Amino acid sequence: MTRLEVAALSGISGISADEWDRCAHALGAEGDNPFIRHRFLAALEDSGSVGQGTGWHPAHLVARADGAVAGVAPCYVKTHSQGEYIFDHAWADAYERAGGQYYPKLQCAAPFTPATGPRLIAADPQVRLALLGAMMQLARQNGLSGAHVTFCTQAEADLGETAGFLPRVTHQYHWLNDGYRDFDDFLSRLSSRKRKAIRKERAQAQAFGGTIRALRGDQILPAHWDAFWAFYQDTGSRKWGRPYLTRDFFDRLHRTMRDDCLLVLAERGGRPVAGALNLIGGQALYGRYWGCVEDHRFLHFELCYHQAIDWAIAHGLSRVEAGAQGDHKLARGYLPVPVHSLHWLADPGLNGAVAQYLEQERRAVGEEIEMVADWGPFRRGQGAS
Repeated sequence: MTRLEVAALSGISGISADEWDRCAHALGAEGDNPFIRHRFLAALEDSGSVGQGTGWHPAHLVARADGAVAGVAPCYVKTHSQGEYIFDHAWADAYERAGGQYYPKLQCAAPFTPATGPRLIAADPQVRLALLGAMMQLARQNGLSGAHVTFCTQAEADLGETAGFLPRVTHQYHWLNDGYRDFDDFLSRLSSRKRKAIRKERAQAQAFGGTIRALRGDQILPAHWDAFWAFYQDTGSRKWGRPYLTRDFFDRLHRTMRDDCLLVLAERGGRPVAGALNLIGGQALYGRYWGCVEDHRFLHFELCYHQAIDWAIAHGLSRVEAGAQGDHKLARGYLPVPVHSLHWLADPGLNGAVAQYLEQERRAVGEEIEMVADWGPFRRGQGAS
């Protein structure tokens, strides 16, 4: 490599899908992640889910070595902290009460997606370091308060720390496939009480008065997205007040990524009444959205968690990532795992204060993961490896 240059793009259309996705393919299995693909980011932008008026303004980084694309990073200039799931609202509040301006900031992320995956999408560690350096430079040159890389891999977190970023560790609940033959094999590893509880829960959920279907690819019809949009609107209005994604996003998802989608629908009386949307990666199934227009006991757990486990086992996936939060996942075989992010603040005072906070938080999170895992449903010596 004789010359390396990094530039920022105001939209994903500024680079071809082949050039962008080639960087992900160079990472091997780790790069087989639906949320870093060009078509996913393009669907967000082209549908208006990110861009003007959303607080997510694309500033994707492209590193070129001797003119050829060597690495990319999905980046956004943000005017709020919504849709990130690694929470920095307290930092923003403290900085602004002290007279600073926290927004705008630079965010390297897959928007609205609390799922781990590559963010510095390059095979060469030197290119990854150049992308991190470009984030700092972009923030400085444009008066941004800092740069943040969320839901990155542990290797990226380790590299980022050497580049001057502050590492942060939080946790999520993931189901890990320990080579199970089927769902009953998985249940056999649980304590008797938990095993019986899940079997009873599944039986009650499946007796809701209809059928449950897992659809993928061409099995998913436009009418199914109409139904799911109603589910998404209902959940969004109850949780956040305003859903992040537009209706057009789901149409684009259908056109360009339906083979990457697993839509689990509960249907009663000839119409869908509840559904869970997952995206499929090379190694994992990613649970993303759930909603319903009828309430049925335990149906949420069946569609979001148990059906996902069934599908992951049948298709040889190593894990299910069921999204943010949710201690209730523990009783259903989802275990706490560390989640990594990186943070750099331009103001030395703020950076130093956050560094002290993160050091204490890392210790607390580590203790919490260990403690919560001990409460898990697995029989002693039978935990997921």
